Amino acid sequence: MTEIDDDARARHRSKMARRKAVQDAEVAEKTIEKGLLIVNTGPGKGKTTAAFGLALRMLGHGRRVGVVQFIKGAWHTGEKEAFAVFGDRVAWHTMGEGFTWETQDLERDRAAAARAWDRAQALMADPRIALVVLDELNIALRYGYLDLDAVVAALVARRPGLHVVVTGRNAKPALVEAADLVSEIGAAKHHFAAGVKAQQGIEF
Repeated sequence: MTEIDDDARARHRSKMARRKAVQDAEVAEKTIEKGLLIVNTGPGKGKTTAAFGLALRMLGHGRRVGVVQFIKGAWHTGEKEAFAVFGDRVAWHTMGEGFTWETQDLERDRAAAARAWDRAQALMADPRIALVVLDELNIALRYGYLDLDAVVAALVARRPGLHVVVTGRNAKPALVEAADLVSEIGAAKHHFAAGVKAQQGIEF
């Protein structure tokens, strides 16, 4: 590694001082504090994982979290077991009955989604909860299991301090428009394409 001389140190220090001044000024301009509607969508892996990262961060600040899984059924997952350690600080509800190609029953899928949405609205109304994760809600909306306009209206009308994260591919344009933060997670490469199966601790 090349040794850093005094001139290089001085140039770097000056550059970083200018950068810090710009960053500090930008941060100082941000004065709004509000609950955010966050959408994690796109074809890539990690949408739910990112949402649970936020949930863990919120728990680290002593806040409570609610989770409603709209599609995933009784599949045992490591994250559910991990969050169980936090006791009643996490309200976890797996309400789905599996993906639509597994159930092959539209009425059943719609009924399950309706029950999950009812539970989601109850969690959003609970003032003790700071963050609600609506896992795979985008899938339920994509397949028309729930009324899109009603769901978006309820999310927009949520109490001011509540953060909500919605996950799943193919987020509807109306939801994207209503959101404060949208992350499109791409799929540059996936191990499934090479024949690697779903593995404990990675997919579930």
